[in-house]
Amino acid sequence: MDKEYFKKILNTFNIELNEEKLNKFEIYLNELIETNKNFNLTRIVDEKDVLEKHFLDSLIINKYINSNDKVIDIGSGAGFPGIPLKIFLDNINILMVDSVNKKVDFINKIISELKLENALAIHERAEDLAHNIDYREKYDVAVSRAVANMSTLAEYLIPFVKIDGKIIYIKGPNIKDELNNSKNAINILGGKIEYIYEYKLPNLEQIYNIIVIKKVKSTNSKYPRKAGIPNNNPIK
Repeated sequence: MDKEYFKKILNTFNIELNEEKLNKFEIYLNELIETNKNFNLTRIVDEKDVLEKHFLDSLIINKYINSNDKVIDIGSGAGFPGIPLKIFLDNINILMVDSVNKKVDFINKIISELKLENALAIHERAEDLAHNIDYREKYDVAVSRAVANMSTLAEYLIPFVKIDGKIIYIKGPNIKDELNNSKNAINILGGKIEYIYEYKLPNLEQIYNIIVIKKVKSTNSKYPRKAGIPNNNPIK
């Protein structure tokens, strides 16, 4: 891993990593690229692209998460943003959730190799897990880089968060219509949009967005609806 390049792009967002954490990212990078040869974890396999579009893009939201927060990452895939956040923010307690078992196995392998404490990945669907009292409204922060629309993401994420907690989406460009179409769903589910942060990744002109939602009231027990419905028929 080109550590100097990684430190340079992190510095663009005032993020600093010590040598121990840089080494953990290097192990993660190597395992990701090697495992991806046999199982499709990600389409992004060029080293610099992984550093920019996966690692840096995950770490940018660190400023919205406090030390010792209990965090849930829905649709974590190969561990984004959960693993980079856990490497950087040692004291958070993080659960990563994905519906693809091989991806969950990969994340847990990384957790073990990097000796990350208070971190776990589980094979579940968000629609089912959110009705389990051990998980419902138990988290300070819910995050997702998933590609679902914002209404669907709201139904996946908001039920997991305590009142006064945060829901964080990492989204691409051109979100105006999607944002407007999701406001009613966010309100119904107990959330309120707090702010939107626009940013550009190094070497890319494309604008990305972070949407931060505050949980202001408890979510009605009928949400989320059964598996598949939030994606196929989002709340209007």
